Amino acid sequence: MASGGASLALAALLLVGCVAAAAATMYTVGDASGWTTSGDYATWASGKKFKVGDTLEFKYAGGAHTVDEVSAADYAACSSSNALSSDSAGTTTVTLKTAGKHYFICGVAGHCSSGMKLVVDVAAAKSSAPAPAPAVAPAPDAADTTPDATPATTPKSPSSSGGAKTPVTVLSPPAKKSTSGAAGLSATAWAGLGLAGLVAVHLGAF
Repeated sequence: MASGGASLALAALLLVGCVAAAAATMYTVGDASGWTTSGDYATWASGKKFKVGDTLEFKYAGGAHTVDEVSAADYAACSSSNALSSDSAGTTTVTLKTAGKHYFICGVAGHCSSGMKLVVDVAAAKSSAPAPAPAVAPAPDAADTTPDATPATTPKSPSSSGGAKTPVTVLSPPAKKSTSGAAGLSATAWAGLGLAGLVAVHLGAF
């Protein structure tokens, strides 16, 4: 189960990455003219909507020009002494990672002042709509789960045909007879008889 969950998570990340890649746009700076001293890059950028994740591709003769990303102040001064990044390989690809304005110039002397400069205003990428939350099953009704307080039917007491209830007489169990009294009387009687016999015998002897 754990490996299955990891596979699903990886697939989701790949899908998100593919969607993001498909949504991003690559722009070739200057289109067919490329990155040159004769380009009008303010006009080229004016009709485009740049967003985070898009890519700029600068094409030029390697070693003849540079692509330097600079601050707004250095852009205005055509200075590359404090460039944020610089490349002169001939094809420079820059991914726009943050929203806001990004400034690019050619660092070769005289080229920026000749118009080899570009500013792009980057908008934040739009977040995709969140997935709808799964539906939650309704809680069972309290009336369906509460047991009945009383049985459906209550047994009725038997009644006579006239409808009047017949009183019930409770009989007590018979009391046990005590045998200790009879035994005591019998022993007393025998003792009396024995005593009378002894008296008769004694009187006869005299």
